[in-house]
Amino acid sequence: MESGLSIFETFMRQNSFKSLFRKKSVEANDSNRIPQLSPIANSVVTRCSRILQVSTEDLQHGFEAEMSQKLKEPSNYARNLLEYCAYKALNVETKRPDHLADKEFHKLTFDMMLAWEAPGFESESPSKETAPCSSSELDDEDGGSLFYSDSTNMAVQVDDKKTVGPEAFARIAPACPLVADIITVHNLFDALTSSSGGQLHFLIYDKYLGSLNKYASLLLAAEMVIKSAKSSSVQASSSNLALAKGEIILDVDGTVPTQPVLQHVGITAWPGRLTLTNRALYFEAFGVGSYDKPVIYDLEMDLRQVLKRELTGPLGARLFDKAIMYKSTSIAEPVYLEFPEFKGNSRRDYWLAISHEILYAHRFIRKFNLEGIQQAEALSKASLGVFRYHAVREAFHIIPSHFNTLLAFALAENLPRGDMILETLATRLELLTTETQSPVAIGTSSDSMKLQSLLSPFSLLTLTRLGFPLLKEADVTREAEFQVRDVCVGEINPLETAVKQSKFDSSKAVAAQATVDQVKVEGIDTNVAVMKELLFPVIELLRRIHFLASWGDSFKSSIFLLVTCYAIYRPTDYASIFMVIGAAVFALHALLKHLIMLVLWKHFTMGDALRKLSSDRLISDWKEWLNQIPAAPVSQLYEEKESRKVICGGG
Repeated sequence: MESGLSIFETFMRQNSFKSLFRKKSVEANDSNRIPQLSPIANSVVTRCSRILQVSTEDLQHGFEAEMSQKLKEPSNYARNLLEYCAYKALNVETKRPDHLADKEFHKLTFDMMLAWEAPGFESESPSKETAPCSSSELDDEDGGSLFYSDSTNMAVQVDDKKTVGPEAFARIAPACPLVADIITVHNLFDALTSSSGGQLHFLIYDKYLGSLNKYASLLLAAEMVIKSAKSSSVQASSSNLALAKGEIILDVDGTVPTQPVLQHVGITAWPGRLTLTNRALYFEAFGVGSYDKPVIYDLEMDLRQVLKRELTGPLGARLFDKAIMYKSTSIAEPVYLEFPEFKGNSRRDYWLAISHEILYAHRFIRKFNLEGIQQAEALSKASLGVFRYHAVREAFHIIPSHFNTLLAFALAENLPRGDMILETLATRLELLTTETQSPVAIGTSSDSMKLQSLLSPFSLLTLTRLGFPLLKEADVTREAEFQVRDVCVGEINPLETAVKQSKFDSSKAVAAQATVDQVKVEGIDTNVAVMKELLFPVIELLRRIHFLASWGDSFKSSIFLLVTCYAIYRPTDYASIFMVIGAAVFALHALLKHLIMLVLWKHFTMGDALRKLSSDRLISDWKEWLNQIPAAPVSQLYEEKESRKVICGGG
């Protein structure tokens, strides 16, 4: 009993000593406090000053000198000063390849978010103030983690801790390109807080960063294996891939013999391993003691690739909804990649999502004719999106829906008016540079943006620092000490504005679709199927005309266009007889020919490369307008009429 009391007294004395030491250290730092900031904001700024190796006074003076007067107004002074210090410090911290492995980095960025929500001295009440999280509060005495397998239990456990809201997360997280992307940052927050009521707890945030770091390390190890095998005279059985320069591995599946990927071609199936890079899918069939030569399914070239969900089964039977169908002009028949699992189809859905992201990224590159560092930055943005998507899936077993995806290009493809997001992104990519810039650019405001309108490829730089070079090192290392990121002090990124507008439009489309679902009646779907069969010749004719209009075969489309024009302008005997029938039509005959010619040229040149960009925009706007039209109410009178016939017959 006495020994128990002595242990308890020792524990209390140690805690008292720690509290006293912490109190003394805080008092010692009182001289460095900025009066306009809250205690937690001062704590963050002090840590930023240590990272930057300057005093807090110098940081404040730099903010005063570099920022516009609008950003120094009293109402936003504290928050803008905090953003200025945070962005500068994160610019230095993210240059370290192992920054995600550093627990102090996790706590610093989370405290930055807490400070962003309460930056001013008047905005944080004493009852809500808590000391920054320490490692002793997160781990037990044995060094074990407090994480549980269920994210809901984690949320309940840390309910009394401070949490972060969506706006703070969206302002701080994108400053670290590996952690979040400005296009999908709100979707990422929703995924991380799906079980915690829209508030982010540190344990969940810490687990996400840990999963992200683990995945990046595994991919880097796989890259090293391939490089070492490529440089040796005899390749190892685990590395038959011969990746091109700038090609990096994004994920591998089927390495475990009990969970292979099955490739179906016709009625034959073969187990193997599937690898996704930033350019293609590679399937390596299991051989005798090794893998066979990989089959390449290209996602980079314009081969009219199609990736979609499909049913598969033995001998070509359509039984299991666990496969991806890949089709392109480079292969004779579609290929089906099956992802067997006992329950559900999340494995297939994950691979379909990340494969689509790379496919959409290359379509974006071709659409806006991106080359060099602009192309590499777009691919890097897609690659980092796959990193984040995998990390969330592994840590929390979440696969977001299309409108809430963590993949930037897939989100733009699925959102109404997503072309606005892609156009805004393309505009910003045009400003990319690797030349050095002035330190003022880190705090770019509206005024300084006009003077210094250059951006840097931060997604590309992030991958390079992690050990995944897409370009030669000399092409991406000429960077300044401070440069413009996706987040700037006191400003909203145009990409974030475009995403918010697209999501607003998507809510209209969802509401319109709800009215369509409400007016569906039994039997209409069957009648539509019957009508399709009756109209099959007409539909087939229209399909062939659409093929010619899309310029799938340039020679056939050109011949069809010339022949049709000749038919219109050939000597007007039959046309003249027809025009005589109506004097008004005959008078407008010349105008009618020109109108027909104009419509013909307009629709049959929409697929031409010179007009494709504007044509795609027009088609996209047309579809979005149709999606926002609510359905008219429908009433079914068929049963009522039949009942009247029965009554009349009986009478």
